[in-house]
Amino acid sequence: MDSSLVNLLISLVSGGVGGNVGGAVSKATSLGPVLNTVLGAVGGLGGGQLANHLGGLASLGQAGNVGSSALVGLLLPLVVGFLKKKMAGSK
Repeated sequence: MDSSLVNLLISLVSGGVGGNVGGAVSKATSLGPVLNTVLGAVGGLGGGQLANHLGGLASLGQAGNVGSSALVGLLLPLVVGFLKKKMAGSK
C-alpha cells in the first residue's frame, strides 16, 4: 500500500479515537458517538496534515502523525459541541 494512503488511514483512525475520547471526557459537550467519530476523523486528517508540514512533528514520524491526529481529533468535537451548546443557550 502507498505510504501516503497509510498515513491518511492512520490519521482517520487516530482522529476518530480522539473524538470518542473527547466525547467520553466531556459528556456535557458530547455530540454522540457517531458525530464524535466523524468530527474526530475530520480533525485527524487536519492534524495529520499539520504534522506533515511542521518540521518538529514531521521528525517524529508516525508517532507525530498519530499524536497530532488524535489531539486535533479530540479537540474538534469538543469545540463544535461547546459552540452548539452556546448557540442553543442564546435563543
